[in-house]
Amino acid sequence: MLQDLKLRIGTRGSPLALAQAHELRQRLALAHGVGAETIEIVIIRTSGDAILDRPLSEAGGKGLFTKELDLALMRGEVTIAVHSAKDLPTLLPEEIAILGYLPREDVRDAWISPHAPHPLGLAPGAVVGTASLRRAAMVRRLRPDLRVALLRGNVQTRLAKLAAGEVDATLLALAGLKRLGLEGQANALLDVNEFVPAAGQGAIAVTARADDRAALSALAPVLDSATGLALATERAFLHVLDGSCKTPIGAFAQIDGANLDFHAIVLRPDGSEHFETRRSAPAEQAAALGEAAGRELLARIPSNLFED
Repeated sequence: MLQDLKLRIGTRGSPLALAQAHELRQRLALAHGVGAETIEIVIIRTSGDAILDRPLSEAGGKGLFTKELDLALMRGEVTIAVHSAKDLPTLLPEEIAILGYLPREDVRDAWISPHAPHPLGLAPGAVVGTASLRRAAMVRRLRPDLRVALLRGNVQTRLAKLAAGEVDATLLALAGLKRLGLEGQANALLDVNEFVPAAGQGAIAVTARADDRAALSALAPVLDSATGLALATERAFLHVLDGSCKTPIGAFAQIDGANLDFHAIVLRPDGSEHFETRRSAPAEQAAALGEAAGRELLARIPSNLFED
């Protein structure tokens, strides 16, 4: 069946995006008993890849990493598209659907610095480089004396800038480091209770045209239901809060037996104020759990929370 479909995977061209596309291709090839070379990988340059001089929150948000891939799907240039789940906007075009997710990697943030094994060990006034408002706010919550600087580019570029002394430390997703074979760069792995991950962190999402049943059938053997339930919770939470890269938000759901445990945090950008919630519910109520947590925090946070 897979041969008849002539599957073409659309992806961004960064080393991490390609690693994720190759992981998907290998899993599909094994599941269907075909050679990986029969599944084509198509590199598509996105707007987000071209903007490196300012935060994405100022340039148009997460959609900058997905718009061109969505268009390629709609035009039939690719069959499916692979994404870091945390890069997917809360609302997708009507013609595009998330088919599901590969098994989730470790969700923790990695701390990387030649100067200190943990944020608490950095010298006063040291510079932490990140492009994430969530990570910036959490660093400032923990260490208000530290300075935060914009650090854009792919993983290797950020590590090179750190090595060159442009910043004193940075934080990156452990999952991305592992997929690139760079997990040895991490000095510490930050506890998810202290540094709540971004919604979708560690998960690889697969999208396709909403009416493409053949693609869904081909993907079914490699999709992970537990990751799907966790992401349904996290994305429902974001939807209620209208969460995007403009808002410092952490959201992490995980299966615990028949239940889902959910922990979320919303922060003021300068880290001076934050609101948290923890909830559990039966796994089949994943979306409702996220929505309820979102409504709770929406009622608690002040309207000016996201103003620095």
